[in-house]
Amino acid sequence: MIAVNERLPYLRDKTSKLTNRPGCYIMKNSDGKIIYIGKAKNLHNRVSSYFRKDFDHLPKVARMVSNVYDYDFIITDSEFEALVLECSLIKQYKPKYNILLKDDKGYSYIKITNEEYPRLQCALQKYEDGAQYIGPYTSSYAVKQAVIEANRVFALPTCTKKFPQEFKKHRPCLNYHIKRCMGLCLGGVSAEDYRGIISEAVDYIRNGSESSVEELTKQMLEASENLDFERAAKLRDRINAIAKASESQKIIDEDRRDCDVIAAALLGGNACISVVMYRGGRLFDKASFFLGQEDDAPSLREEFIIQYYSSRDYIPKDIFVDVEFEEADRVNLTDYLKSLCSHPVNLQNPKRSSAARLLELSSSNASEYLSIKVGRSGREITALDELARAIGLSKPPRFIECYDISNLGSVNVVAGMVVFENGRPNKKLYRKFTIKTVSGQDDYACMQEVLTRRFQRYLDGDESFSVMPDLIFLDGGKGHVNAVAPILSEMGIDVPLYGLVKDSKHRTRAIATGGGEIGLSKRSAGFSLITQIQDEVHRYAISFQRQKRTKAAYQLEITKVKGIGPAKAKLLLTRFKTKTALKSATPQELSECAKISEQKAIELYEFIKEI
Repeated sequence: MIAVNERLPYLRDKTSKLTNRPGCYIMKNSDGKIIYIGKAKNLHNRVSSYFRKDFDHLPKVARMVSNVYDYDFIITDSEFEALVLECSLIKQYKPKYNILLKDDKGYSYIKITNEEYPRLQCALQKYEDGAQYIGPYTSSYAVKQAVIEANRVFALPTCTKKFPQEFKKHRPCLNYHIKRCMGLCLGGVSAEDYRGIISEAVDYIRNGSESSVEELTKQMLEASENLDFERAAKLRDRINAIAKASESQKIIDEDRRDCDVIAAALLGGNACISVVMYRGGRLFDKASFFLGQEDDAPSLREEFIIQYYSSRDYIPKDIFVDVEFEEADRVNLTDYLKSLCSHPVNLQNPKRSSAARLLELSSSNASEYLSIKVGRSGREITALDELARAIGLSKPPRFIECYDISNLGSVNVVAGMVVFENGRPNKKLYRKFTIKTVSGQDDYACMQEVLTRRFQRYLDGDESFSVMPDLIFLDGGKGHVNAVAPILSEMGIDVPLYGLVKDSKHRTRAIATGGGEIGLSKRSAGFSLITQIQDEVHRYAISFQRQKRTKAAYQLEITKVKGIGPAKAKLLLTRFKTKTALKSATPQELSECAKISEQKAIELYEFIKEI
């Protein structure tokens, strides 16, 4: 529970006199320490939003507000000047509630092991082990990719065998047969020749593919002139492998060879941002930043871009981001970036082309890094992100509720409500409903009754219905959505509402809106999630319906005992709930519950034992 700030009356009074001009505001705690710095195009409107009565702040903002003792402000001539000032102040004071970038980098090395037949490996630190180390490099990701590529191009062994001790002791592995390894275990390569190949691989890493190809081509021609065609053929294959490896890295267009690709992943209030860097048409580097509790997706990216590039030596001309900025914010950001690097910067959110595919890669990196931090799978995070994008949510939903009606004819009509929290079922929040006000088969009316009862319990403060969902699904099409939407609106419940549509084979097909459908790729993680949700709510509702049928049949069976009518049978099943519990009841308990004589209770007891 976040404590209420006792200084709020003073802060509101101070803010009521604040100017409407742009500038920066500086929040301080009771010790006078700066805890948050922000910018605003209208200081009065922005600062007053923190201190309004009954304002529903996001968790991180609420914690910050609870610690504000006083604030200061600096007026500027424009919002752009406020942005520049904000960045400068954040770098100077590093306030607790601003983004403080800590990436996943450490120093990394390329290691050439000290063996008769050396290996090419990644290393996180140097040891006094006689090995040769190249580095340090700031990106472990870049080192890893370089080692993988060099081992593949030069067909170096990556197994755990010891050479030359294990020459000819085992059959060559799969890598040899698919030409990923030279087959050193066969014992056909001398230590001198092998060290020459290792030297070429190191040169390839240090100088790039172009110079390596030139040198290898020269060696190939010399081998041909000396009639050493076997060596010339090996060098030719190596040149082709380098060309293939280089080609596979060229995933962006020639006119967009240098760019940064920025994407965020959010789950349960936690956020991570990944920056994938391309230089010269190749994936050059990657950095991921865990930002902790963050909620406001657009401002999250804006704050990140400001702080990240203010400390970078190089800013590319193209920066792709996974959100669309407001035009004024985009202009301010690009002007600020231009002031740092002295060349125009193109900041955009591509929807198609190769740039959009690069965003997917960056998003996957962010999801995987966040999954490590929060103990969830990267696919779960990706699924929620894809779902949010498909239906236009500003951030992935934490709580998703889904409803389904189940009936057999017009009797025993029930509904099930399942809840998925951060992409996983939370069975503690599942709820069952028996339809009370609808007679006959009317799915729309039943769905209206269930949603009305669920949110009325929420409005009444019922603890068992205290969680407000971020997204609601109904098992049905646009008719169900149109039937329920007015009910929620009348109750003041503002939660995105959609249907889940099935095909003729009763499989999930699409997301239904009030006027149409939204399709998702059947191979996507988002589609798998909505399929799982729809299957789960159907299972839950139909299992409850079967329980009701079984209970009704058992209730009818009990009425065969003379003196036990439907009312008394209902009393017994309401008290004991299950067949097992009823069979465990004593004659005295049966007598007290059904208000029957002791003799009749004994007869009932004997009857129950037999059925």
